[in-house]
Amino acid sequence: MINIKKYAAIDIGSNAMRLLVVNIVEQEGKEPQFNKSSLVRVPIRLGQDAFTVGEISEENIDRMCDAMKAFNLLMKVHKVQSYKAFATSAMREAYNGKEIVALIKEKADVNIDIIDGKMEAAIIASTDLHHLLKTDQTYLFVDVGGGSTEFTLFSGGKIVTSKSFKAGTVRLLNGMVCDVVWDEIEKWIKFNTKDYEEVTLIGSGGNINKLFKMSGKIQEKPLSYIYMTSQYSFLNSLSYEQRISELGLNPDRADVIIPATRIYLNAMKWSGARQIYVPKIGLSDGIVKAMYFGKI
Repeated sequence: MINIKKYAAIDIGSNAMRLLVVNIVEQEGKEPQFNKSSLVRVPIRLGQDAFTVGEISEENIDRMCDAMKAFNLLMKVHKVQSYKAFATSAMREAYNGKEIVALIKEKADVNIDIIDGKMEAAIIASTDLHHLLKTDQTYLFVDVGGGSTEFTLFSGGKIVTSKSFKAGTVRLLNGMVCDVVWDEIEKWIKFNTKDYEEVTLIGSGGNINKLFKMSGKIQEKPLSYIYMTSQYSFLNSLSYEQRISELGLNPDRADVIIPATRIYLNAMKWSGARQIYVPKIGLSDGIVKAMYFGKI
């Protein structure tokens, strides 16, 4: 006898917004299965507004309202029982962020929580990583977003420390990450990994997922530092238009993939990691699991 629950998560990021609908299959004596039913991604780059002028534009507010109305209808069609909507870096920093949350509640009947970087990192890191985390090894979990990057160090299967830095892909595209921030990230990584003989990276985010897909590797296999370096050079050798026409990248992916790769490469270099694993997880997955297990 099985029982199926339908949960949804809305992730309002700096580069895009996502609605994830999940079927949770419960069976007595077995761990619950989390099966993706639907994923909708809308390329609304809120970070372009928030990080450059400090507020979300009227145009993007309208687009957000339309997207949330659509997400609400999709959740009804899917018969979703419970959902959470979390906004991250761009909405945190936009001075009209709270006004937009109230407007979307009024216009689209969707409740949004603006969360800080620490909570964002905790939700993502609490996703289904146990199959990857070997208790005798050390991992640096790196989640690259549009506005910020979250780093979490695992050792012995447990979280040692975590930190969020304002170094995301949209910020980097706009030249808004100064050398001081890079220095802080380098010092934090080197200080927190220095006592461990070997560190392996775990990468999260749309850009590393795309890089992994382009590699043609099977899911459980890692990408090497050499591969990441060669991909970085290859992507840089192409124009923005070529990345779209020749590699088939979406227009809102074709520019941010380069700064994202730079962040992962630096994290590997500063931690001494030679490999990066790319499990299919993100904030949306973390939200659903945290809801189900009563953590949020």
